[in-house]
Amino acid sequence: MRFFLIQSLNGLALGGLLFLLSSGFSLIFGLMRVANLAHGAFFMLGAYVGLSALRAGLGFFAAVVIGGLAIAILGALLERFLLRKLAGRLLSQVLITLGIAFIIGDASLLVWSGDPMPLPIPDALAGVVRFGSIFFPRYRLAVVGFSVVVLAILWVALERTRVGAMIRAGVDDMEMARGLGIAVPRLFTLVFCLGAALAGMGGVLGGPILSVYPGLDMDMLPLALIVLILGGPGNLLGAFAGSYFIGFLYTFGQALFPDLAYVILFLPMVAALALRPQGLFKLRAA
Repeated sequence: MRFFLIQSLNGLALGGLLFLLSSGFSLIFGLMRVANLAHGAFFMLGAYVGLSALRAGLGFFAAVVIGGLAIAILGALLERFLLRKLAGRLLSQVLITLGIAFIIGDASLLVWSGDPMPLPIPDALAGVVRFGSIFFPRYRLAVVGFSVVVLAILWVALERTRVGAMIRAGVDDMEMARGLGIAVPRLFTLVFCLGAALAGMGGVLGGPILSVYPGLDMDMLPLALIVLILGGPGNLLGAFAGSYFIGFLYTFGQALFPDLAYVILFLPMVAALALRPQGLFKLRAA
């Protein structure tokens, strides 16, 4: 019982981080039909930027904001000057985002070296919370709470604002959105910046749990792709459900069957592609 409770709490923490990564990834793909393979690199680079902010003497929460803003700016430049010129050319977009991921990876290795570097836990969230005989880090529970807050904010923004209505219209029918006079290029830039910012913030928040190291991007990207497939493109609630499902599945797979962890992880993706390519968690599109 103790083992399953601890692993369940670990699965919740990983699910929260995956949602921060995959929610933006899902919105970008749902609206722009761009499989941004640099998204995992955004997560890793955000963590490195946050680490540099902490070393400069800034607080942890300031580092989270700076990491998100830095990656949002990078995302805006990538969308405006590269991806916009390749609109409708799927293979070219995949190739260029993969190339950007490799460039970010090599540049990070050059600047921050190849050693794993954990980010310090903020003092306000240090310590543990007791569940009976179980002691669990307070910070990991805070990450879960933060993911729920982000879900609520995104849901309100997408469902209760004019910009959210335009994004949902673009996800449902891009040609109709153009016909209604929606400024699609600006919408693309906004959504891409939002997705990139969420990935950057997720990287900083994940630093105390995962550490930051070369290869973190390629460790996280497959998880985001699986969540996208399970939740459905552009489906915010599907991304939330898929993130926690994969968080639990990956955590228990690593703990119980370490030699088969990736088999257990990728089987749902194969099943989803074969049986429900629109996503297992088919809720209303964002």
